[in-house]
Amino acid sequence: MTSPYPFSAVVGLPDLRLALLLTAVSPAIGGVLVRGEKGTAKSTVVRGLAALLPEVDVVAGCRFACDPLSADPSCPDGPHTAGTPAAQRRSALVELPVGATEDRVVGTLDLQRALGEGVKAYEPGLLAAAHRGVLYVDEVNLLPDHLVDLLLDAAAMGRAHVERDGVSVKHAARFLLVGTMNPEEGEPRPQLVDRFGLVVGVAAPATVEPRAEVVRRRLQYENDPAGFAARYVEQDAALAGRIDAARQILPRVTLPDAQLDRIARICIAYRVDGLRADIVVARTAVAVAAWHGRTVVTKDDLRAAARLALPHRRRRDPLDPPGADQERLEEILDQELNGPDDASDDGGSDTDGPDGGPDTGGPDGGGPDSGGPDGGGPDSGGPDGGGPPPPSASTGSSDISGSSGPVDDPGGRPTPEQTMVNTSDVDGDTGPATGPAGDLAFAQAPYKTRLLKIGGRANRQQGSHAGRRSPAHGRHGRVVRSRQPSGKLVSLHLPDTVRAAALRGSRRVHARDLREAVKVGREANLVLFVVDASGSMAARQRMTVVKTAVLSLLRDAYQRRDKVGMITFRGAEATTVLEPTASHEVGVLRLAELRTGGRTPLAAGLRQAARTLHGEKRRDARRRPLLVVVTDGRATSGPDPMTVAPALAGIPAVVVDCESGPVRLGLAGRLARALSADCLPLSALSTAAIHTGS
Repeated sequence: MTSPYPFSAVVGLPDLRLALLLTAVSPAIGGVLVRGEKGTAKSTVVRGLAALLPEVDVVAGCRFACDPLSADPSCPDGPHTAGTPAAQRRSALVELPVGATEDRVVGTLDLQRALGEGVKAYEPGLLAAAHRGVLYVDEVNLLPDHLVDLLLDAAAMGRAHVERDGVSVKHAARFLLVGTMNPEEGEPRPQLVDRFGLVVGVAAPATVEPRAEVVRRRLQYENDPAGFAARYVEQDAALAGRIDAARQILPRVTLPDAQLDRIARICIAYRVDGLRADIVVARTAVAVAAWHGRTVVTKDDLRAAARLALPHRRRRDPLDPPGADQERLEEILDQELNGPDDASDDGGSDTDGPDGGPDTGGPDGGGPDSGGPDGGGPDSGGPDGGGPPPPSASTGSSDISGSSGPVDDPGGRPTPEQTMVNTSDVDGDTGPATGPAGDLAFAQAPYKTRLLKIGGRANRQQGSHAGRRSPAHGRHGRVVRSRQPSGKLVSLHLPDTVRAAALRGSRRVHARDLREAVKVGREANLVLFVVDASGSMAARQRMTVVKTAVLSLLRDAYQRRDKVGMITFRGAEATTVLEPTASHEVGVLRLAELRTGGRTPLAAGLRQAARTLHGEKRRDARRRPLLVVVTDGRATSGPDPMTVAPALAGIPAVVVDCESGPVRLGLAGRLARALSADCLPLSALSTAAIHTGS
């Protein structure tokens, strides 16, 4: 078996390493979410952490890793009596794959045996395997919502529950939850991010020396994994001992009232939502003090805790860039923590760790000494240790989605009037672009749009994506009927099962009597926007209204868990400005940068849409597409769009008619008929629901 890459050999990333070490000391913090581009050592660091965790005593033969000294009374393998043989094992590192099913996560109940034999036949899942260890979820932003909710609930409660039609099993599931994600692939819901205690951004080094050191160490590791790991055994052992020592100190650490008041003032000034931020900062500050071997929390501990626990909690709009206002947080911390110490802060100021050595994980977020320049690892983060995300994702709070605060908002958010940018009138189709890229020409705040959905019902049991838009058969939703199971029974329809046994004259339920519930829920779709950006759309400020409408549809797609893509056409060609993605924030940015002017190549836009949708079908045949064409129907460049319409046959579509004025040609309606699509006037977008398809 190949030795894992040593935690101490990772170059840089002090914030990430400190966050992981603190949650290893105090799992009550709530886990760590690591945000970073691909190739930044996210997975490497997490796997290295598992080797540092102390060994655990378990009840011999228990599949749920029960502690012999405090066995779970509801353990499915129990009850465990006093004197039960014990064994020792390393803390588990369990990786949850993106394609995991709910049964794989929480475990499986054999309903056939439960009903036919009267026994609870339970096969443990990944939550049971991760008990008293680490549960690592790579690409957590790509997991279905119900799985993420299930993981976070289990992490918060310390228990896993399996409920199947009156049959219930529960067991302990306390683990260190670590998730990693690439922001390019889409942001998770803000409320899910908020459930992680700490969020750390990482980035690749921007200078030569740390990058060269990363490659040097990686090549050495690949040539001789065991020999490379042996060079860091002592450093990893020192960290493991320090984690154990901090765990012993943790119950004795006190948080003075003066520090609690500071936490409250910081959270109020930073304008966080709810009280979870205050609680997480308090728990993290206690863990920082324990990590440094102190028994009283100091202001430096608060600073370290706030830097890790707060930056992701100030998002005001779901389509705002995450991690906003890092500079604002630093200003607040300086204001609250740079004054003279209170008498209660005098609780241990030495900088030595619990082992008496120099402290290398100080309150500035620095991690342990990794024994090299910047301390480092394969594909590591930046030379500053992967602190907050790059400025484009973490600083400034220009609210391009129209959600805004007062003019004197300390976060610097503009008002709707400030986000409004006038656009030059272009009456012809040959005029220049109406403004530089980046103009935020939104006429008003986004509004709730009509529900655009696909007709029919997809079969999600064959793999379509859970969401909130179009009807789909699946494992979640309302029960509409029952049927005989064709394979393994997943969801029992108990009344029809009992009825089948009764009709057969039997007093017991047999396998042939079992009936499976057929459920209808909703699925997520790919919503592809094809937006007319020609000069006619810019006339009479029409484009500002169109941008607001598309922004509203983007917000709706975010709320319904859809993927989105965007194609614009102007001049003589069509451009894919946003490849299909779950990053709705990127869609908002592309919309804000949209240039208008020139002639109207409507056929080119439709042709580009057909190519994009056919390509996406090859990549992901399970996700049904919905085409949304935003245009006035004019075509002044290229072939007749009616000749291109057959290429989009069978694809559910909606045409949003942007034509205005007293004289209307009805060209958008003609296009809708050619596409077998519904035609919705732009002015009616925010009213009753619309149904597309049959």
